[in-house]
Amino acid sequence: MKATLVTKILMLLLVASLAACIPSPEDLETTPVKVQTPKGEVTCQLYRQDRVTWDRAINFPATKMSVPEADAYCRQEGQRRLK
Repeated sequence: MKATLVTKILMLLLVASLAACIPSPEDLETTPVKVQTPKGEVTCQLYRQDRVTWDRAINFPATKMSVPEADAYCRQEGQRRLK
């Protein structure tokens, strides 16, 4: 019984220490960039240089475009910079 408790504690410590190593998106933020679109200026928060998964709009003309559309412009800008 004691070995099982010790094993559980060691596993818990291992999982906790691994979780502390996983970066959050905030750790990978770049300086926001502004992108000119046909519907107005979109401010994008880009993250990793080699991926565009997290890239998103943080400011855009809300009366002219939706959040998914603004985010798409940001991912396009991330792709452009990737190439």
